[in-house]
Amino acid sequence: MTINWKSVNREMKTFRFSYNWKDVVLYALGIGAQADELPFVYEKVQGGLQVFPGFASLAAGGLVLDFAKHLEGNRFLHGEQLIRLFHPLPPEGTIITQSRVKDVFDKGKAAVVVFQSKGYREDGTHLFDVDHTAFHIGGGGFGGEPGPKLERFHPPENLEPDFRLTVSIPENQAALYRLSGDLNPLHIDPAYAREGGFPEPILHGLCTYGYAARAIILGLCGGEVRLFKEFKARFSDVVYPGERLTTEAWKSEAGRYLIQVRTDRAVVISNAYALVGD
Repeated sequence: MTINWKSVNREMKTFRFSYNWKDVVLYALGIGAQADELPFVYEKVQGGLQVFPGFASLAAGGLVLDFAKHLEGNRFLHGEQLIRLFHPLPPEGTIITQSRVKDVFDKGKAAVVVFQSKGYREDGTHLFDVDHTAFHIGGGGFGGEPGPKLERFHPPENLEPDFRLTVSIPENQAALYRLSGDLNPLHIDPAYAREGGFPEPILHGLCTYGYAARAIILGLCGGEVRLFKEFKARFSDVVYPGERLTTEAWKSEAGRYLIQVRTDRAVVISNAYALVGD
């Protein structure tokens, strides 16, 4: 299907996202949580099950998934992600999201689409804001605005990070993560991945983001989701299942950290920051 990028519908749409503790635990396992991380994987844990912040991206993903149905999944790729958390997500219930296409930019070789969502409990409590930026390779050149210049955040050179966590991504991680809702064959079908120019299936961008957000929770928030406020990231390269993933953080001011995520091959999340604290 050909999309008229100049006339993309920008009206607000409402979605209902209902889930239970099993969905929360499946997501946690999908971003690498281990069996000893009981606050995130055990529904009867003392104090109640916590929900990793990246789960907000699932709740806010209705419009993105609807949009992606009209495009080739191996050419519609994740560019940036921001989650701003106002309250920890409940371990079960229904979230009402108000979502829209905020902007469509023409980058020449690609069309860039910015999705904006706000999530609420049924009682009206504002839980989160999510911005999701994606680009469609080959969709540019339609005469649209190029968009603003990228605001850059560089980690300091020759300075050890305040926090570092390295984990290995299991070979089956994308196969597990896709069960949380993103069934794009790019992440499991080798032939489909090769058609998109990748030698093998790649990890979901939101899975990489979830790994980084989990590292932030464990390393900068002492395992307390309530201390997580915001995480903005740009995807600068892909991750392949089986690679090692290292998340690093440098404190730039009180409650603010510059974030970088890399494999042994490349920096995969750059231009990123996190806000944490009471």
